[in-house]
Amino acid sequence: MNISTVPVSEIRRDRRADGEGSVQVSLDPRVSIGNAKVFAIYGKGGIGKSTTSSNLSVAFSKLGKRVLQIGCDPKHDSTFTLTKRLMPTVIDVLETVDFHSEELRVEDFVFEGYNGVMCVEAGGPPAGTGCGGYVVGQTVKLLKEHHLLDETDVVIFDVLGDVVCGGFAAPLQHADRALIVTANDFDSIFAMNRIVQAIGAKSKNYKVRLGGVIANRSDATDQIDKFNAQIGLKTMAQIPSLDVIRQSRLKKATLFEMEETPEVKMVQAEYLQLAARLWAGAEPLECSPMRDRDIFDLLGFD
Repeated sequence: MNISTVPVSEIRRDRRADGEGSVQVSLDPRVSIGNAKVFAIYGKGGIGKSTTSSNLSVAFSKLGKRVLQIGCDPKHDSTFTLTKRLMPTVIDVLETVDFHSEELRVEDFVFEGYNGVMCVEAGGPPAGTGCGGYVVGQTVKLLKEHHLLDETDVVIFDVLGDVVCGGFAAPLQHADRALIVTANDFDSIFAMNRIVQAIGAKSKNYKVRLGGVIANRSDATDQIDKFNAQIGLKTMAQIPSLDVIRQSRLKKATLFEMEETPEVKMVQAEYLQLAARLWAGAEPLECSPMRDRDIFDLLGFD
């Protein structure tokens, strides 16, 4: 199958469309994640979603949970610090067998990372063609075919950038809670507002709800707090701007593998507390996203 061609049967425009003018990839309802708790991580491009996702995955594993992290980005570097290398993507390996998934072995596309976290890189369609939603759908279908979700406690989708088109919003069709990674600046918050809109649209037809905000690279949260108060969001964790986090990426390591200095222990504790709160059940948030102009006014732009 040519991945740049999405079957017409997978595109829908119906009376319960997710939003005005929606043309969405509709995932096969028979291909569901199962009993695992599913979290989708979104945020502005370059905000640190992969670092956040990988450390959160390890935190869940430290709590004794069986964790699967799925990277949804053509860069396929979501699990880099967990596996210490760039892994082949699901699309890469499917191409090698002419998309006959029955010919694949589990070890062809699932790799064990630090502390037992299982890692999958979905990849993406060729640039400017196809649909990311198709890629996500094929990845979940493959995992189900190989019974890899049967014994999984937590699934984390790490999703690319801030342009939440219908395709790359597809993980929201599987997620219980969506989490937004942001920094304490206008561009990150502007992207966050659009993501809130996307999650609200998906919640019309799917179980996904907003879980909260992870303030990343943020020593202060005054702008985030102002925005949250306006629309009804809450910050669940705050990760300060520390050089050791940058160093961990360079060392191909999660923060749980770094030398345990006081600041490293502090961040580890923040991730462990976040994982515990999410496992206990993050209260769903009902938010009202702002108009673009209102965000400019709120955050002090003329």
